[in-house]
Amino acid sequence: MSTTPDLARAAWVKSSYSNADGGDCVEYAPAFAAHVIPVRDSKDPHGPALLFTTHAWSAFVGAVKSGELPNID
Repeated sequence: MSTTPDLARAAWVKSSYSNADGGDCVEYAPAFAAHVIPVRDSKDPHGPALLFTTHAWSAFVGAVKSGELPNID
């Protein structure tokens, strides 16, 4: 039995924080499952995805919006 979710039919959305020139692209699939948010690098759509609980994802997004995370360029 596999515990790896099948993300082939996930509806991916590009983050509004991704820049317009195609770099730094993060995509997430908010409607994938009730309690899981998959996140991936849009430049590698067949690569790995991170899975967050909805609570962890909300906390991460809140930290980004409030500027709590350092900006690493």
